[in-house]
Amino acid sequence: MSSMRGIDTPIRQRRRMVFREVANLAYTSINLKDDMEALPYKLVDYEESEYWESVYRDRAIIRERIRLAMGMSLRPENRGRPGHLTEGMEESNVAEKYYEPPLMQVIPSACNACPENMYEVTNTCMGCVAHPCQLVCPKGAIHFVKGKSVIEQDKCIKCGKCKEICPYDAITHRERPCKAACGLGAIKSDARGRAVIDNDMCVSCGQCMVSCPFGAVADKSQIFQLIRAMQSGRSVIAQVAPAFVGQFGSEVTPDMFKTALKELGFADVYETAIGADAGCMAEAEHYVQEVATGKQAFSLTSCCPSWIMMAERLFPETIDKISPELTPMVATARRIKEEHADALVVFIGPCASKKLEAMRASVRSDVDFVITFEELAGMFEARGILVKEIRAMDRMEDATAAGRGYGVAGGVSSAIEECIKTYYPGTAVHIEHAESLTECRKVLLLAKAGKKNGCLIEGMACPGGCIAGAGTNIALNQAAKELNKFKESARYKVPPQKRDEAEPEIK
Repeated sequence: MSSMRGIDTPIRQRRRMVFREVANLAYTSINLKDDMEALPYKLVDYEESEYWESVYRDRAIIRERIRLAMGMSLRPENRGRPGHLTEGMEESNVAEKYYEPPLMQVIPSACNACPENMYEVTNTCMGCVAHPCQLVCPKGAIHFVKGKSVIEQDKCIKCGKCKEICPYDAITHRERPCKAACGLGAIKSDARGRAVIDNDMCVSCGQCMVSCPFGAVADKSQIFQLIRAMQSGRSVIAQVAPAFVGQFGSEVTPDMFKTALKELGFADVYETAIGADAGCMAEAEHYVQEVATGKQAFSLTSCCPSWIMMAERLFPETIDKISPELTPMVATARRIKEEHADALVVFIGPCASKKLEAMRASVRSDVDFVITFEELAGMFEARGILVKEIRAMDRMEDATAAGRGYGVAGGVSSAIEECIKTYYPGTAVHIEHAESLTECRKVLLLAKAGKKNGCLIEGMACPGGCIAGAGTNIALNQAAKELNKFKESARYKVPPQKRDEAEPEIK
């Protein structure tokens, strides 16, 4: 499936515009209720809508985007009475506001009710005499009108044989982009044919959100609450996922990015990769002692929340195979709070599902806020900070190449493998890695059937890994290139076996 990632579409521009204006509210608003009610008119102030058939629909959609960006839920459309834009605002206007599920939501007024799964003859049909499409159809669903093929939809079983055999490629397969991007079948339809998310199946990877060409799927944000916390005088420390490199321009170095975050008001900045360093050492030891010896059939990495949620829900028999190690986000947060006991911690990364991970009761005391690179861009814009023009005053040099590699698909397992080779030479390592929930599901089916015994299995919900997360700003190939450079700039290849030892340097 083609991806819009890396293209600055009007959908992306509008999301960033809403994040910027919600950040502005947090920074400058004196009368929040009035300013929030006025915001849709500020953002959509023309007489004719540029993208929708009416300015009223445009504003209705913007209102729901504002609510989600403020951390609130959508207003129900079927409750028989209107709800104000600011309804529930008081509950959100606090620094301690956590995400409340569901995280991913479909804005009904923005949904185009795309066909879920449909084969259709286009106007490029040449009306050929051979009629191969009709001959291969197992249900007799194709007939001819004025010499051109027509598919009877009530007879069609969506087998695709007609499309495969058409010599002119005149038959197209139309499917809902959000549904095609979901590897778990969590996208359903309501009575009007609009997309709805089955929250019992959704694992909040956000791939539906970045695949919708109408911007109808959106997630909640904590930028408003984060800014309120920073204004309170509390020390707020940022930890940044390795995928940050390149997200704000290829000319923005890690050192420039760290200085920009401090200019935004963060007391300090850590690499989340230091938590990955700790994790890959522990998982290397676990593999050597448990999996390589046959005590445990296989092991699953634990750093991708969506992958783990899927494993727990669909393959409960694998739960005891999931790594017990802290995820890099949580391990880094605990390290920060060891060193800064009174600080609040914000995780800044590419991932939507990290927002739900931080909500877990076991994590809440460690990670106070989670925002994405896309949301951070809105905060930079609200404060007028041009990251590309920042003069670096800091050094970003916390982690090793192994930990930084966690940001790309295959990076987690390769980091663990590198640690095993370094500290447990002679141990045979069997690696499997899957990217996208569809592929993750396949590899777990094979593992369940006993086909992956002895393997270290890495799962990433996003195709390409964290650099393809729902909250990223740039194209996948560009992000991979930038992350590889960042890895190579690390002084050390792998972490030490103990935190206070010196790492083996990169030769």
